[in-house]
Amino acid sequence: MSRLHGYLAIIASAVGFSTLALFGRWVVAEGVNTSSLLFLRFTIAAVVMGAICVARGERLPAPRALWPLIGMGAIGYVGQATCYLTALQFASAGLVSLLLYLYPVLVAALSVLFLRERLTRARVLALLLALGGVALTVGPVTGEWRGVAFALGAAAIYSVYIIVGDRVLATVSPWMSSAVIFAAAGAMSGALSLIGGVTLPATPGGWGSMAGIVALATLMPVSLFLLGVARIGATNAALLSTLEPIVTALLAAWAFAERLGPLTLAGGALILLAAVVVVLGRDRHPTEAPTVA
Repeated sequence: MSRLHGYLAIIASAVGFSTLALFGRWVVAEGVNTSSLLFLRFTIAAVVMGAICVARGERLPAPRALWPLIGMGAIGYVGQATCYLTALQFASAGLVSLLLYLYPVLVAALSVLFLRERLTRARVLALLLALGGVALTVGPVTGEWRGVAFALGAAAIYSVYIIVGDRVLATVSPWMSSAVIFAAAGAMSGALSLIGGVTLPATPGGWGSMAGIVALATLMPVSLFLLGVARIGATNAALLSTLEPIVTALLAAWAFAERLGPLTLAGGALILLAAVVVVLGRDRHPTEAPTVA
């Protein structure tokens, strides 16, 4: 049952992360720049999650776990987001998304090298299906070499983030892990916003969208993702996360009347099939993480 909860947590996490495209577009339309958006997102999330940790009686982790968590927030989340948004300036969204979703392949390779996980036939099949699905879903692929470099950087940073999380989460609860990661990401993005200038939403609707980013695209999915990684392992979590682009496409079709073409639908089918392969494969994680209440 614990592993089933892990799979469900990752799937719900992917759905939550997919809402960032909607809320983010609405917030940016208010004139909010990237660093300010990230600062508001992570700082508010840190305050909320910190309050939850206090109510639960959680304590700060030991330095051996605390510093990696700080790095996951300040370098992992902020670095990945910065690389991704910079890549969009030099390459099409299709190419950037495709390269970003190479991270399951990188996670699988890093897991074999550093976590002693087995690269099973089911995982190889799921990787191929997921990559093929993403390739069909994201659309045209054009761009400059700088866009390619930043997109690959985003994928690499996120891959290391997942691997580090796989190691740390065996000793720290998802609640405290999330609180520390949010606080570190908020501090780093706040420092960056001082360089580029702070801009805030100008209307109640803009603040409502910001609240959606904090609640549905940050607090919920990050906590569920960390819980899922602890229970099913980094590679399975990364593979199931490839559900995100098809959910994003469906939400965009609903919210912005963007048409879903045959290739997008076919790509979504392959991604869903990859998720099914992961769940049915159910290879055990090498070290079973303790259950978190």
